[in-house]
Amino acid sequence: MTTPPNAPPQRNIDIKPATPVVAPEPVSAPVADTEPIAIRAQGLDSWYGRVQALKGISLEIPKCRVTALIGPSGCGKSTFLRWINRMNDPIPGARASGTLTLHGDDLLSRSLDVVELRRRVGMVFQKPNPFTKSIYDNVAFGPRLHRSFRRADLDELVENSLRAAALWDEVKDRLKSSALGLSGGQQQRLCIARAIAVGPEVLLMDEPCSALDPKSTASIEQLIRELETSYTIVIVTHNMQQAARVSDRTAFFFEGTLVECGSTDRIFTNPANKQTEDYVSGRFG
Repeated sequence: MTTPPNAPPQRNIDIKPATPVVAPEPVSAPVADTEPIAIRAQGLDSWYGRVQALKGISLEIPKCRVTALIGPSGCGKSTFLRWINRMNDPIPGARASGTLTLHGDDLLSRSLDVVELRRRVGMVFQKPNPFTKSIYDNVAFGPRLHRSFRRADLDELVENSLRAAALWDEVKDRLKSSALGLSGGQQQRLCIARAIAVGPEVLLMDEPCSALDPKSTASIEQLIRELETSYTIVIVTHNMQQAARVSDRTAFFFEGTLVECGSTDRIFTNPANKQTEDYVSGRFG
């Protein structure tokens, strides 16, 4: 297969096969003391009605790093992601207990201002979902909800957001055109620009490349690595190669539990848990 142009550098990871292990003991390597923690979960449980989706998750996510959540479908990784900005709230029967904080703020508090939380925590979904508006209005929509802008200031914000999403040069001459006319990869970068425009601290990405072609995927992956200098990024992915390429830390979920978490290089080359080794080597999942 031809490597897409401008693709991020590949990591050569020699994955060794291993035998399956049932009922693993959780292994979570702590974040280095020198790194500030953006998100901290301690004993986090979650249910949808009577079905328990998360079981005692304790996980630290460092600031301005990329953390990948991996695991088979239904393992709880998207549920965990969506509690960070309370996207589970509208789901009937969804509830959580334990501790989940963002820079010390209780994310599960009933008194939490969810609108403000979603300004602080942006979300990029599996399928690009631009509004049926112009490219300009897609980016300007969120900022306009939070405060008034002079036109010149809003123009600057839109431009800076599109530049940060590596899209400005491609759309600067058609900002008033419909966002639906963009390619799939451009639409996803527009959604990232839209999330950036409100000034978040965290970007959540739920399978952001699964609907994209290889070239667009390479562009998004390169963008993720560029954005991590300014944002804490948490990405859910089923693509093991993608997790290895873009993340600094990887957390492996299985059946609602956190099996193992640590540096991505270690998780993929020398995992402490054999079930982790089986999953990243493709033995199951």
